[in-house]
Amino acid sequence: MKKITLSVALLASVLTAKAQDTICTMVSLDEVLEFNYQTSEVIDREDYKGIVFIEVNDGEVLCLHLYDKKGNKRKITITYPNGEQVVQKLQSKDNVYFTQIGPLTVDVK
Repeated sequence: MKKITLSVALLASVLTAKAQDTICTMVSLDEVLEFNYQTSEVIDREDYKGIVFIEVNDGEVLCLHLYDKKGNKRKITITYPNGEQVVQKLQSKDNVYFTQIGPLTVDVK
């Protein structure tokens, strides 16, 4: 329930914030796709193993789409500029999560 509340709160803050860019990244079992938030056009696609590091710059928001067909949980670590870290385990069956406005770094394991 907390994750749903967090997602709704983050979505609300994203919709009401001004002058921000939204970067979109989809992480599947073995591939990372970056795409345009407005048109859903794929910008970049690459294979990966291990951890995905995503930099969210100042004024940006990350739309993170976790797409594991098996319904696994992913460990997400958000690191803020002051060194504070927040670790969460999120459902990755086919869920979308939004971060706060950057700067921050998101690690997807």
